[in-house]
Amino acid sequence: MLLWGSVIFRAAIVQVLPNERLSSIEKKQFNKTVTLNSRRGAIYDRSENELAVTVTSFSVYADPKIIKNRVKVSRNLAKILNIPSKKIFKKIKNKKKRFVWLKRRASSEIKDKIAKAQLKGISIIEEPKRIYPNGSLLAQTLGFVGSEEQGLEGLELKLDKELRGEKRKIRLNRDARGRPLLLSGQFFTDNKDGVDYSLTIDNELQYKLEAELVSTVNRFQADSAVGVIMDVDTSEVLSIANVPTFDVNNPFSAKAINRKNKSITDAFEPGSTMKTFVLAGAIASGQFKPSSKVDCEDGKFKIGKHYIRESDAHHKFGLISLSEVLAKSSNVGTAKVALKLGAKKTRSILKDFGFGKKTNIGFPGESSGVLHKTPWRKHLLSNVSFGHGMTATPLQIAAAYTSIANGGLLKKPVLVKSSYNHSTGEKKEFSSELVRRVLTKEDAATMRLMLMGTTTKNGTGFNARIHGFPVAGKTGTAQKVSAKGGYEKGAYVASFAGFVPANNPKYVIYIAVDNPRLKYYGSEVAAPVFAKVASYAVLKEGLPPVLLSEEDIIDKKQNEIKLKQKIALKKININGDKKIKRVPILSGLSLRQVYQRVSGQDLKIKVNGSGRVVKTWPEAGTNLGKNRSIKVKLSN
Repeated sequence: MLLWGSVIFRAAIVQVLPNERLSSIEKKQFNKTVTLNSRRGAIYDRSENELAVTVTSFSVYADPKIIKNRVKVSRNLAKILNIPSKKIFKKIKNKKKRFVWLKRRASSEIKDKIAKAQLKGISIIEEPKRIYPNGSLLAQTLGFVGSEEQGLEGLELKLDKELRGEKRKIRLNRDARGRPLLLSGQFFTDNKDGVDYSLTIDNELQYKLEAELVSTVNRFQADSAVGVIMDVDTSEVLSIANVPTFDVNNPFSAKAINRKNKSITDAFEPGSTMKTFVLAGAIASGQFKPSSKVDCEDGKFKIGKHYIRESDAHHKFGLISLSEVLAKSSNVGTAKVALKLGAKKTRSILKDFGFGKKTNIGFPGESSGVLHKTPWRKHLLSNVSFGHGMTATPLQIAAAYTSIANGGLLKKPVLVKSSYNHSTGEKKEFSSELVRRVLTKEDAATMRLMLMGTTTKNGTGFNARIHGFPVAGKTGTAQKVSAKGGYEKGAYVASFAGFVPANNPKYVIYIAVDNPRLKYYGSEVAAPVFAKVASYAVLKEGLPPVLLSEEDIIDKKQNEIKLKQKIALKKININGDKKIKRVPILSGLSLRQVYQRVSGQDLKIKVNGSGRVVKTWPEAGTNLGKNRSIKVKLSN
């Protein structure tokens, strides 16, 4: 009786009175807490098209203690997970362990196979996975994440803290024998999601720019190419491209150099695109006017022991105006202007336009370029005046040209347009900040007229002209600096910087092609790329033509198509309640995006090929007709 009484008394104590040690054992036996990343915030373009999103994936884990035949389980899992059985066995052989990961972020197909196999001690949990729906589009700017969903490069790295949000804690319940009860991956603790970001990027412009750069690199057998498109009024970056690019979904298969955003992180000697700013400063100083005459010495000007020559040996200019110095891209003429201004003044002019300092766009690894302190020797001063002996990034050059296009205001470029916090409901808008005024409105207008002169028949930028719109800009052909010092023989960087329409600028576009081997002048290599991209941009925006010629009046069919496209772009509301009557612009979209664009419109889509849309029948802007059918051709 005494024995039974003591047992009953002890049982009462265990069951009724609190016991910390037993409570701890109970928690270990019936609960296991796992910390997982929150759903990472999405990244969109300016029109809310997805650039980087997080989807549900399925991670496989094991409870080694309740696995009986470890060898057999390892072999079965090896076939499903495509992992060597020895590697799996090593993870599950320790009976004391209650939780080990076997495969993170697997597909739904693997999830289904695991569920069908019904392996005791093997379970699945839902976990977020980062994907990039557009593959290589905007790759270097977006960057990518690591195995734990942490930002490693690009905006994924820069905005990592906000995108990641707070981690999730998930409690895995177990039965009395310690077997996991959680098979569906439910989240028992629902922490905050990451912040969503919308960029200033225009998805369609980005695709067009990248496509033209790829075509140019292939055509001229170049090493690489970069491009930047900015909105003149807002200083928003609408497109920023680097070719070759890579698939962001598989970043480590690409070379490290191809993962760099060279438009922001790499500075190089820009060449004659710098002449614009030296001559702008000369006019602003009051020492020169567009009509001021400069003796270009028939293409050869001696400074000490050195000679300044024109980039083309056939160019032998004599006494020409300052406007002609810019239009004809005279090295001698620009050097003479800089020598009259002096080194301190010339450096001050370039510094005012933002050179030698970061734009502070908010991107990891941005370069400030190189603008040496004075004193400068006369030969260095001459070289700097036409873009040698100093370096700049493509973004710096685009921002500086934007300041001339917008009336003389240097602004900080903008890449992130807005953010949305899911937990607080707070939305933030980001806009450009004024850095300084670099030119008066009058002097900026003068420079716009002078830059229009470079695209006339006698100017170096003739190939940048586009049908119906005046173009202003400047070519650049710079010798490529060698890593060993000096310049590489026969290697150049061909570039063009300009804006359109020149009379009322909307877009600034900068193009640079590194080491083109078949031709190397900016006028031959980069200017045509500007023309193609600019033509697409003004058509997409629906801007009315400014220049009318006899060709415009005669070619009625071409005008009708352009008018239809303009109407389609400006007036079609794809997502509205009304059924659209005209073919929407689908060029550059993936098939998934095509179906998203025409969702709810009762359209028949016939598909040919794979990749992105290169052509549609009927053409964009034309009537759909009664059958409401569109044929779409896609190509890689």
